[in-house]
Amino acid sequence: MRKNFQPTGFDQSGAWGLALGATADAVFADPQRGHPVAVFGSAVSRSEAVVYADSRAVGAGFTAFWVAVAAGIGDVAGRLGTVGTAAATFTALGGTSLCRIGDNIADALDAGDIEGARRLVSGLVGRDPNLLDEPGICRAAVESIAENTSDSAVAPLVWAAAIGAPGLLAYRAINTLDAMIGYRSDRYRNFGWAAARTDDVANLIPARVTALIVAAASGQPGVVWRTIRRDAAAHPSPNAGVVEAAFAGALGIELGGRTVYAHGIEERPTLGDGRSPTAADLRAAVALSRRVQIVSAVGAVLIRAGLVRRRSAGTA
Repeated sequence: MRKNFQPTGFDQSGAWGLALGATADAVFADPQRGHPVAVFGSAVSRSEAVVYADSRAVGAGFTAFWVAVAAGIGDVAGRLGTVGTAAATFTALGGTSLCRIGDNIADALDAGDIEGARRLVSGLVGRDPNLLDEPGICRAAVESIAENTSDSAVAPLVWAAAIGAPGLLAYRAINTLDAMIGYRSDRYRNFGWAAARTDDVANLIPARVTALIVAAASGQPGVVWRTIRRDAAAHPSPNAGVVEAAFAGALGIELGGRTVYAHGIEERPTLGDGRSPTAADLRAAVALSRRVQIVSAVGAVLIRAGLVRRRSAGTA
């Protein structure tokens, strides 16, 4: 029997590539120009202008096509070995940029620059920043830090651990499509339905993995889980509610409430007990997010390496 054979996608380069890509994100963050996700988004926008129809079926086909394209690119990247997987990982992760924006918002608030904080928070949330006072800015930023810790860091790594580079880029495509066409607006209510539902499914496990890590990393697992059990289900998102409740419990603050979006006003349930978040709580949320990202990256690398060993042993 062939003792050195390893199935495609389960070679040691996958684990090394994940480690290098996560390290690159931690050091360099997202490139300011020519980011592959931005290029992907531009291609999606151009194709939407051609094929758009107010139809769930058309939207489902559109979503499936672009997810398949991303998975195919990921497959090619994975076959290129360590460098290809590292590039895919660096492309898919966005946790470092997320935390830097959070710190910058806190800096602006500490300096009394409310307008600057509003400009910065507009890059994180879909709500109208002009209607946000300082507590509103802090709440919006903490909620975004919580949700995007899962979406931009933990979820890509979960899919990378399970599938490798194709999972990484397929997930990033799903998340990007949801951000672009998954809104509950009249235009995307039908066309974006599949993108939004696919994103919900893709994040079911990662959101709960994020909550587990938050509970451990915060040192308050009991409080975090009580908050999740009591409050998360009331949130309109099956995944955002879990991670936002986890952060609220870990930080001892209250999130949720009246939220003004471009498509309308939503009365969100309250999550957690305590005061409204402050700039100091925003900094604490950023620090917690960084810890969660480190744990999830190390875990993904170890899981991927473990898959390599098991597959190798099974073909010996």
